[in-house]
Amino acid sequence: MSESFNTALTLLGVGMVTVFTILALIVLFGNLLIALVNKYFPEKKMPSVMRGSESGGAIDSRKLAAIVSAVDIVTEGKGKVTSVTRAD
Repeated sequence: MSESFNTALTLLGVGMVTVFTILALIVLFGNLLIALVNKYFPEKKMPSVMRGSESGGAIDSRKLAAIVSAVDIVTEGKGKVTSVTRAD
């Protein structure tokens, strides 16, 4: 029983080390890929808010500021308002 128990512990250790190593490599290469893409292919800068012109009327700047502020608070800074149009 002792020999089979030692074999089981060895296999367990080798398996855990292998999984940890592979996951660490995935994280490292993923971060490297993200850094390279962000460096050589930066995201194009878009205006923070594009006003909708399809409806013909401009939205009040105070209402627009309230919408942008609400989106910022709700999404904790991760969301951006790209366009605002009136729904008639």
